[in-house]
Amino acid sequence: MNQPIHISDAEFENKVLKSTTPVVVDFWAPWCGPCRMIAPVLENIAIEYADKIIIAKVNTDENSQWARKYGVQGIPTLLFIAQGQIKDRLVGAASAPTIKAKVDGLLKAVPGA
Repeated sequence: MNQPIHISDAEFENKVLKSTTPVVVDFWAPWCGPCRMIAPVLENIAIEYADKIIIAKVNTDENSQWARKYGVQGIPTLLFIAQGQIKDRLVGAASAPTIKAKVDGLLKAVPGA
């Protein structure tokens, strides 16, 4: 997957929790400036790590069920999920190197990734 995918609450379990590929979930909203700042970074990471991870974007204005379930209080919030488990979390706009370091850590946490 070489670009982020937009998912709804209904798709979350199948596309994130049951994914055999590690997933970075971006909880965001269209009005959120910091969310728009990191969007190009996530697009580049999706391309760079195309066969290793999935970037899933959840618009919290339209799909808030999983954001509430995971206690997301500020956006952007990135959840780094592998094998249905949250391995790491990043709240707020972060630099590309910071996000990449978290992605690398996620991949190290998954055997065979």
